[in-house]
Amino acid sequence: MRCLWGIFLVAVNLVAFSVEVMGVEWKVAQSPLTTPWTEKVDPKMPHPEHPRPQMVRDSWENLNGLWDYAITDRLTKFPKKWEGKILVPFPIESALSGVRKPLEPHQYLWYRRNFKAPKLKDGERLLLHFGAVDYEATVFVNDVEVGRHLGGYDSFSFDITKFVKIGSENELVVRVWDPTENGVQARGKQLRRAMSEPGGIMYTPCSGIWQTVWLEVVPSSFIERLKILPDIDRNLAILTVFVSNQMEGMTIEVVVTDAVIDTSQSESIRFSDKVVAKAVGKPSEPIEIELKQPKLWSPESPYLYGLHIRLLLGGKEIDSVRSYFGMRKVSLGRDEKGFVRILLNNRFVFQVGPLDQGYFPDGIYTAPTDEALRFDIEVMKKLGFNAVRKHVKREPQRWYYWCDRLGLLVWQDMPSSSVGRNASGEVEGFPISSESAQQFENELVAMVEQLFNHPCIIMWIVFNEGWGQYDTARLVEIVKAIDKTRLVSGASGWHIREGVGDIIDIHSYPGPSAPKPDGKRALVLGEFGGLGLILKGHTWVEKGWGYRAMPDEKALTTAYLKLWQKAHELKDTAGLCGAIYTQLTDIETECNGLLTYDRKVIKVPIELVSRAVSEGKFVGLPTYKVIVPTARDADDIRWRYTFEKPPDDWFKAEFDDSSWKEGIAGFGVPGTPGAIVRTQWRTSDIWLRREFTLPELSKEELSKLMLRIHHDEDAEVYINGVLAAKLTGFTTDYEEVAISQEALSALKPKGKNVIAIHCHQTVGGQYIDAGIVMEVSNTGSLK
Repeated sequence: MRCLWGIFLVAVNLVAFSVEVMGVEWKVAQSPLTTPWTEKVDPKMPHPEHPRPQMVRDSWENLNGLWDYAITDRLTKFPKKWEGKILVPFPIESALSGVRKPLEPHQYLWYRRNFKAPKLKDGERLLLHFGAVDYEATVFVNDVEVGRHLGGYDSFSFDITKFVKIGSENELVVRVWDPTENGVQARGKQLRRAMSEPGGIMYTPCSGIWQTVWLEVVPSSFIERLKILPDIDRNLAILTVFVSNQMEGMTIEVVVTDAVIDTSQSESIRFSDKVVAKAVGKPSEPIEIELKQPKLWSPESPYLYGLHIRLLLGGKEIDSVRSYFGMRKVSLGRDEKGFVRILLNNRFVFQVGPLDQGYFPDGIYTAPTDEALRFDIEVMKKLGFNAVRKHVKREPQRWYYWCDRLGLLVWQDMPSSSVGRNASGEVEGFPISSESAQQFENELVAMVEQLFNHPCIIMWIVFNEGWGQYDTARLVEIVKAIDKTRLVSGASGWHIREGVGDIIDIHSYPGPSAPKPDGKRALVLGEFGGLGLILKGHTWVEKGWGYRAMPDEKALTTAYLKLWQKAHELKDTAGLCGAIYTQLTDIETECNGLLTYDRKVIKVPIELVSRAVSEGKFVGLPTYKVIVPTARDADDIRWRYTFEKPPDDWFKAEFDDSSWKEGIAGFGVPGTPGAIVRTQWRTSDIWLRREFTLPELSKEELSKLMLRIHHDEDAEVYINGVLAAKLTGFTTDYEEVAISQEALSALKPKGKNVIAIHCHQTVGGQYIDAGIVMEVSNTGSLK
């Protein structure tokens, strides 16, 4: 196994392994890739941790493990036979499910298992919880339907007390229907075809149970939900406790303890015994908890308070839960330059992070273990990130728990759908139906309400680009009505409605660039980068792709640092408040990750990139002195040019170009990303020539000369009639490119030199400009 940059992970062979559980042989299905945690999955009890760490009771039982499964057509009322075992909570398309089969829109996926209902006393209730089931789940207990739920990402539960045989075995059956892209439900990047024909930016779908299933015993009146609101300006935590079957005379007793004590393997959260505050109040009413000199939560210091909540009636405890919270504030404000800034705890923090899509090659939507969830967040922190954009997916509560514990700011996307389809792609679409729109809005509200208490989340993003977008202004107001404590972005990337929400967000590949300000909203770069590096032995299929291919690790690191250097410049010069790099890991054929899909290789050196990204200190990144200026360096750089194909010797130094037109650099179409257009060029080809004189340079200095070029698209560059570089594709900014040794040898110090360029363009924007620079420093090492 290759492990770059001194990061050593555990290797796992790509063969399926099998175990026997209660006399049944089970094995991981064959898959192109595994992770370091594949073999650590315990089929007797995968994901044993408490799935809801912000509201914990001791009286719970995990139902993960091996269930019977069957796939039938949708006319079947109940399976006649079961096909085998499936490992819950892994989706059926995943290797860790043990099945790895597709689910078609005309089919049902059925689950079955038995469980023993615990003995109940004093009116206790038995709740059945599902972390998430994609998409439509109908639940039966002992052949009786107990409930139905629509929505592939939100948690739900049913009171099954009256359906179970107390103290005896009971049968639990779950029927799932998931149309994936054949429906209009929220589904993110799931595409059925990707399972057999992987490619592009859509991936293997997730059908069925994909988060923990569990039982919980609660009293007849119980704490149903918490809402925790930090107010750092008044040194208060404001808690509202919602109670099911609330009775007259009930009270709430709250105890706040010092820092949360946790180990990665703990079943439940443990707290210190040090009490820092107490309060008493009533259910459904805000309870103000005063904290003297509160310790604030931030990425640098992710301090959490423990919370113990008791429900009392006549002084007697009826119910109690344990939780935690962080004291932090998110707001907008202006800095001394007049830029609108995102403030964390009343100070500007430049937010830097990756796009994280939450896919694993073995579990698809479900991480193999809780350790794997934690690993991703730890790696983001080590890479210098203080933020992450959770891209068109909602994660299990444990993922946000680790962001809370380790200190990572989360920009949370609503999973995208096709509700607001729009063929033109120029304006917002319209809902396919009132029912489809209502379902999308139900899931949007559920996401905000169910994740409300996590301090790590600082922004809600309603739409990604134009995917399913409709009624943006109204939906932003719905989110703001639920949550006035966070920022709301109406759309990341494309149809950014004027004046809507708190954020102006653009996407720029590779970028970076900053949006045009409106004086009211904060500016962020929701996606940029996409530098691709394919590492053999760590790919989903043999061929992969990136937005811009890199030849090796060193080239990737250099290009990556340059992007972040520009992003930090935009922070100071254009008011950029945050930037999200695409992306954390490779996913299937998309190889833009800083990590390989299997998490076994980190492609960039952590010790070099970490401070550069987090602090803007770019040790090891070359700097350059301009020798022959570009349009970015001066506003009157003149070239000879023609749009007509010239004679074959057009690139030679002695060629007579006096009949060609004269124009000022750069040449292209206005609006082309990164272009400085002073002479318009709209044909498919352009030929350029320019004379220049070199200053007196030593041999060593001559060897450090490089082209600085911005080309869209293919370009051939000659110096004194010798090919200096041949470039394909396009760039969106000026980049340094090596000059061939033959062309360097052809240069004439202190004499007349000629640079000649042919640029060919096929579609989209177009631009060409070039100059020569000399590398003057390279402190540190990119090896």
